[in-house]
Amino acid sequence: MNQLNPNILKTKQHFEILDGLRGIAALSVVTFHFMEIVYSDYSKNFIGHGFLAVDFFFCLSGFVIGYAYDDRISEMGFWEFFKSRLIRLHPLVILGSVLGLLAFLFDPFGGHPELYSTGKIILVFLTSIFLIPLPIVSDRAFNLFSFNAPAWSLFWEYVANIFYAFILYKISRRWLILLTILSAIALCFVCYRAGNLMGGWSGGTFWDGGARISFSFLAGLFVYRSKWIIKNKLGFIGLAVLLFLAFIMPFSKWNWLTEPMVVLFYFPLLIALGAGATLTEGLKKLCVFFGKISYPLYMTHYAVMWMFGNYYSSHKPGTAQLSYIIITGLILLLGIAWLVIVTYDIPVRRYLTSKRKQG
Repeated sequence: MNQLNPNILKTKQHFEILDGLRGIAALSVVTFHFMEIVYSDYSKNFIGHGFLAVDFFFCLSGFVIGYAYDDRISEMGFWEFFKSRLIRLHPLVILGSVLGLLAFLFDPFGGHPELYSTGKIILVFLTSIFLIPLPIVSDRAFNLFSFNAPAWSLFWEYVANIFYAFILYKISRRWLILLTILSAIALCFVCYRAGNLMGGWSGGTFWDGGARISFSFLAGLFVYRSKWIIKNKLGFIGLAVLLFLAFIMPFSKWNWLTEPMVVLFYFPLLIALGAGATLTEGLKKLCVFFGKISYPLYMTHYAVMWMFGNYYSSHKPGTAQLSYIIITGLILLLGIAWLVIVTYDIPVRRYLTSKRKQG
C-alpha cells in the first residue's frame, strides 16, 4: 500500500484578512438571525441582508479550497481530501445538532417536544448529524436539518467539495468560465422567481441553495485560478466596512436585482481585494481570532435563536431591553464559540488527525 506523504496534509498559510472578513460575516449573520425574529418585515431590519453572508462564505470557500488543494489533490486522492474536509467541518456539525436537540427538549421559554414521539426525535437527530435533509418538524419551521438550521449551507459545502474533488480541480479555465456563467444565470433566475436570495434552508427552497453555492464557489475558485489578487491599502478595517455595507443595504422590491449584483460582482471583488490587502501588525491578532471564531459561532448559535424566539413571543420585551439582550447574546455566543474551539473543536480535530496519520 502506498504511504501518504505527511507534507500533503499540512495546512497552508492563511490569508489573514480573509479570515477576519469571515468573522465579520459570521457576526453579521448571527445579528441578522436575532433581528429577523424581532422584525418579520425585513425592510425594517437594519441588517436585512445579513443572510448574504452565506454567499460570501461560499465564495470565500471556493477561493480557499483552490488555494489549499489545487496543487496537491491529485497526489492526495479523493478519499484523503474528503477525510481532511470531514475532520475540519463535521465535529461542529455534530455539536450543533446536539445543542439544537437540547434546546428543543429543554427550552425554558416554550416549545412543544411532547408533541413528537421519541422515535421521531431520534430520527430527526440522526438525519441532522449525518446531513440528510428531512424538513418535518413544524416547531423548527420545517428547516432541512431541524436541530441545526445553519447546517443547510454545510450540506451544500460538502456537495461542492465532492464536485471539486471529482471534476473541478482538473477542468480547464474555459470550462470553469462556462460553468460560472451558467450558474450565474441560474442564480439570477432563482432570485427573480423568489424576489430574493434568502432560500436554501427549507424543503420548499432546497434547490435555491444549490444555485447559491454553484455560482459563489465557482466564482471564488475562478478568482484564485485567475490570480485576481488586487494589491491595495484598504486594510482589514476598510474591507470590513465594505463587506458590512452589503449586509445593511436596504431590503426593497429591487432585491431581485441588487442581491445578484452583490453576489455576482461585489463579493468576488472583495475577496480579490482581501487577498491583496496589507495587514497591520496591530490588527493581525483580531483577524486570527475572527477567523478561528467564525465557523464555531455559525454552527453553534442557532440553538440560542430558537430559545430567543420563544422568549420574544412570550415576553414581548421593549426596544431598550431587546437591545441589551441582543448585544449580551452576541457577546455570550462569542464566548461560547471560543470555549467550543478550545475544549472541543481543536482537541477533536487533533485527535482525528493523529489517528489518521497512525492509520
